[in-house]
Amino acid sequence: MAMQSCRYSEIVSSEIFKPRNIIVTGGCGFIGANFVRYVARNHPDVRITVLDKLTYAGNPQNIAGLPQSQVKLVQGDICDVALLERIVPGHDAIVHFAAESHNDNSIADPTPFLRTNVEGTFTLLQAARNHGVRFHHISTDEVYGDLALDDPNRFTEETPYRPSSPYSSTKASSDMLVRAWHRTYGVEATISNCSNNYGPYQHIEKFIPRQITNILCGIRPKLYGDGKNVRDWIHTEDHSSAVWAILTQGRIGETYLIGADGERSNIDVLRAILTAMGKDADDFDWVKDRPGHDRRYAIDSTKLRRELGWSPKHTNFDEGLARTIQWYTDNPSWWQGAKEATEAKYRAQGQ
Repeated sequence: MAMQSCRYSEIVSSEIFKPRNIIVTGGCGFIGANFVRYVARNHPDVRITVLDKLTYAGNPQNIAGLPQSQVKLVQGDICDVALLERIVPGHDAIVHFAAESHNDNSIADPTPFLRTNVEGTFTLLQAARNHGVRFHHISTDEVYGDLALDDPNRFTEETPYRPSSPYSSTKASSDMLVRAWHRTYGVEATISNCSNNYGPYQHIEKFIPRQITNILCGIRPKLYGDGKNVRDWIHTEDHSSAVWAILTQGRIGETYLIGADGERSNIDVLRAILTAMGKDADDFDWVKDRPGHDRRYAIDSTKLRRELGWSPKHTNFDEGLARTIQWYTDNPSWWQGAKEATEAKYRAQGQ
């Protein structure tokens, strides 16, 4: 989906954007931190300012050990205009990961989702506009709603928006703001919509790490509904490489979908986890379904691959899952402190 630039043609530019100083919002969260690590490892000449409010899902340990000469953490709120006026000048780009992102939380209380995902994106766009900074917005495939299990189609950049949860509706709203600020004010913006991520540093409220840590704690895993819901999984390192490709090579005003052809049902993923961890494949409990639970997500990333030459490296899901299991096994101190509170919340919801 194009944003119809008022300053740029539809012609693909041969120029590569080479940022030297970037702001990564939400850079202590799961996907943001993995992006910060990716850039620090692969582009040591790029200085990174991580802006993170350090809510429950933001953990400074996620970027621990990175060179202090390259990565600087600023604890703050993306809705704080004065803070942005202080830190944005001197940067080349804002890479906007910061978001409230857990569907179950959005159903319980949508208020923080509206503030962070909508008001926060607006505030950042205003800062990018005021200081002439490029803006890349990380979004989700959930803005497109869902597909039937037997639908041969996948989401593309032209798929109409049909968000079905408080979370996805706020992300859809933020996408529309980015498009409007690009067209109206000429903000140099791109958008990416990605499928479900997995890998290290993911909060244990999310599906894959919740199942892994349940097994490690001797708790039977839990599965929503009938388990047939399908998600299109991508390793977070592949997401990071795609975002970097879009930031540096993507056409201004364009949207790119990021996916790795990783469609799997929830029950298949859970059984793969159980088997990999030496448990019986049916050693789990069924729990009530999430309200309005989307049935299937599936990404067609042809545009990204064709235009920018990107391709995922982690194409063997079982191998990536095994490495993810090993990471949580090797790093209990990272997640154990949040485990009881996370499970107590799910118990209160009957899940």
